[in-house]
Amino acid sequence: MKMPVFTVERWMDTYETGVTYNLGETCVDSLTLEELLNLADRKEEILSRLLNLRLSYGHITGNPDLKDQVASLYEKQSRENVLIMNGGSAANYLALTVLSEPGKRVIAALPSYQQHYSIPEAFGAEVSFLWLREEEDFLPNLKELRKLAEPGVDLICLCNPNNPTGALLEEDLLKEIVAIARKHKAWLFCDEVYRGLGHDEGVSVPSVADLYEKGISTGSMSKVYSLAGIRTGWIVASPEFLKECELLRDYTTISCAQMEEILAALALEHRKTLRERNLPVVLQGAAVLDAWVQKEPRVRYVKPKAGTTAFLHFGYALNSEDFCKELLKKYGVLLVPGSCFGMEHWYRLGYAYSPQVLEEGLQKISLYFRDLESRGL
Repeated sequence: MKMPVFTVERWMDTYETGVTYNLGETCVDSLTLEELLNLADRKEEILSRLLNLRLSYGHITGNPDLKDQVASLYEKQSRENVLIMNGGSAANYLALTVLSEPGKRVIAALPSYQQHYSIPEAFGAEVSFLWLREEEDFLPNLKELRKLAEPGVDLICLCNPNNPTGALLEEDLLKEIVAIARKHKAWLFCDEVYRGLGHDEGVSVPSVADLYEKGISTGSMSKVYSLAGIRTGWIVASPEFLKECELLRDYTTISCAQMEEILAALALEHRKTLRERNLPVVLQGAAVLDAWVQKEPRVRYVKPKAGTTAFLHFGYALNSEDFCKELLKKYGVLLVPGSCFGMEHWYRLGYAYSPQVLEEGLQKISLYFRDLESRGL
């Protein structure tokens, strides 16, 4: 078994270090450890606990306090429905590996995070793509999904809110997809790492794990909670499915780090405060980006409804990778080329990292546009 190159992660690893304007960043402005401890208003107590922690293996399937906090993010879940992993990407990898084998039929939405289709493909599954289209606001076309599922399907893979587009599948649409999955007795996998960052306060979107008995949700502390550095994620699903995951997990993980699990539980205990900190950053960034898009005649996008990323089309002749490399070299701005998501002349841009970096970075992109126009591109 040979895994394909994970293009978006290779791109970020190659170019993000030391960049001046990192508009490839997908996390809300990251917390310092001191900021996290100050949230709880019991800094000394928590520091004492950490300093006296015996550095043995932790709880094998996850700290019970953390599992309880994760379960509380959902409507119908309990500790038994939660398996802690070392990051959202590890959670995705484990769940999709358990679900994927030769002969399985998989439908994956695109554009999306590459794990959702490359892992099933690598393990021999037959993958069909449900393309999300600009003219349909990057939402799944149910008629097309039903057609793809008609010969039979074992697994449907989604990302909600979507990375890279920021599209949001709301409850009615999710229920339609659940009905399709249930008809075919298929698993429904949904990467929900941006769940909780909806831009419209009046819209509450359920998890697929709450909507469907064969729904599998993954999440992490990275995006919504600004704690990518503690590498804590989870799978939420039926206890029976998690038992299958545990058998494979024994070969790779054993347990996650005790200190990180304590910090993750602390953050989730104070998630209301964290969201009150983070949502204004997201909304401010989205407004700044939208104002810039309106001023640039050769830029278009579907305005994101959730998350921290937008997918933009630039009407210039360069392919997306060459565009991004030249932009980085000349102006110090990092974007992610649409080729990483199978779409040329599109670009993923993160707008929730730093308002100052965003504004200055967009100004630099405008300067680059003028440069391209002067060269007849």
